[in-house]
Parts: sequence; structure tokens; C-alpha cells
Amino acid sequence: MTSPARLRMNRTAFFPVGLLALCTVPLAFAAPWTPVLLVIPVAATLWVLRVGVDIADDGLTLRSVAGQRKLPWSEVAGIRVAPRGDLFVVTTRGTELHLPVMRARDLPQLAALSGGRIDLPQPPEVDGQ
Repeated sequence: MTSPARLRMNRTAFFPVGLLALCTVPLAFAAPWTPVLLVIPVAATLWVLRVGVDIADDGLTLRSVAGQRKLPWSEVAGIRVAPRGDLFVVTTRGTELHLPVMRARDLPQLAALSGGRIDLPQPPEVDGQ
């Protein structure tokens, strides 16, 4: 078995997190109770590091900040593209699970990494051309 493909958020997302931390530090020392504001950039950092999708031979693993959900290929019925480009896995039970950090532009990569388990839909034909 090969190691899973790990699809995570682009690391350039640390730039706004760093700016958030830089702006939070002066506020965090303004009063005795305000150091709790430093939790915000720490939580944003954890989100950038953790959230993503692992694609392996045995299925998908959807990761969030607080946990993960493993989805075997036998439970994957298909992929739904939302109007704004978000991707959702449709399960055989009829439920939908959001694929974090993946958009419609990532469909070719997802189809290739799935080993043929997920088909890449063809664009609709335009009449009159």
C-alpha cells in the first residue's frame, strides 16, 4: 500500500495568520484579561495545519481541527459540486460530506489520485457551435 496523498491548505495562508498574531499582541497586553485573545491566532494556525483530505487506497480521510472521518471507497457514491465551487462527497447512504480545502478546480487532481474510483465529468456540450 502506498502512502496517502495529503491535500492541505496552501501554506501561504500563514501570512494572514501571522498578521493576525501581530495585530493581536498589542491588544493581548492591554488589560489583565486580554491575553486570551492570543488563542485566536493559535486556533487559526491549527486550522491551516490540520484541515484537509487524505486520499489512500482504502478510502478518503476528511480532517478538521477537532477530528477526522474515514470514508471507505465502498461508501463513496460520487462527488457533488456546489454552485460556488465547493466539493462534497455523496455517500451511498445519501449523505454529503464537505471536502475541506478542495474546490471544483481540484476535480482533475482528485480523480487522478482516486485511482479511477472518481470519474472526471466532461463539460456540457454547447448547442449551436
